[in-house]
Amino acid sequence: MTVLILTCEEDVTADMVVVHLNGSGVPVVRLDPADLTDGVSLSGEFVHGCFRGHLSAGGRLVSVNGLRSVWVRRPGTPAGRAARPSAWLTEESSQALYGMLRGCDARWMNHPDAARQARHKPWQLRLAQRCGLPVPATVITTFPRAAREFAERFPDLVVKPVSGAHPQDPPRAVPTSRVAPDADFSAVAFGPTLLQRRIAKRADIRLTVVGERLLAARKMAAPDADPQEVDVRFAAPGAPWEPVEVPPRTADAVRTYMRRAELAYGAFDFAEDADGTWWFLECNQSGQFGFVEVETGQPIARTIAEWLARPVPAATPEVSGASSTPR
Repeated sequence: MTVLILTCEEDVTADMVVVHLNGSGVPVVRLDPADLTDGVSLSGEFVHGCFRGHLSAGGRLVSVNGLRSVWVRRPGTPAGRAARPSAWLTEESSQALYGMLRGCDARWMNHPDAARQARHKPWQLRLAQRCGLPVPATVITTFPRAAREFAERFPDLVVKPVSGAHPQDPPRAVPTSRVAPDADFSAVAFGPTLLQRRIAKRADIRLTVVGERLLAARKMAAPDADPQEVDVRFAAPGAPWEPVEVPPRTADAVRTYMRRAELAYGAFDFAEDADGTWWFLECNQSGQFGFVEVETGQPIARTIAEWLARPVPAATPEVSGASSTPR
């Protein structure tokens, strides 16, 4: 049976996993939904109570019923690169492709329905609190007065986007930034703004979760670091990422989060304070892991490949949405 990877053409992170799948002899087909209908083709037939579906990409033909797993990594917009793209063609292609895949018994990393829900930052914060993870005081508002009152209660704040990335092609990351003590919050009225109490961190934590496997790495903050640099993605080079054990209570809470979110993969970001507490910042359901593996040697790509290569369970119930437990 075949592993299907949905991602863009230039995805080095996916390449790392494909190497392990090829090395273990597991058939794998990789395609970008953006290449429908030029380069990627599909066909599904419903006759006499039976369904037969096929996908074609790069000269490879794969049966939808012969998929063991689907990894939704970084797929493009369906039919986005068609000769004559349109909103109508994108919707038609999305309905056809994902509708056919939803009808198979493959295991998902991650199911599109679960992934769509998991992207919402306010939902993440609420779920994290309910699962027992410490969450910094946060406000998301378009009321300038609410922002000012929040700043009075928590004078040391950071501001970050609610969605996480600027919608350009390719997407551009928007850094988390400190809020000046004399900040004018009048502009809050023009768009939802996320303000959060700054955690005086001694380290950044990236916790990559694959199924039940937890792989955590720590990057210590430099003693002489610029106090305005609060986003590790944009900070000056410093200490390397190093493997670290996950505190038992945090591990239990994270596994609960994953089960309730119905995710098979998640990249968690935490800020570790001087007391050793891991403060939840976010969980990216398709976050990068290559930079952590390169620096720490942690076998993240291999772990993902092993999860994707597992055989399909003998019988799975018919459901309308995501599976209640990622298998």
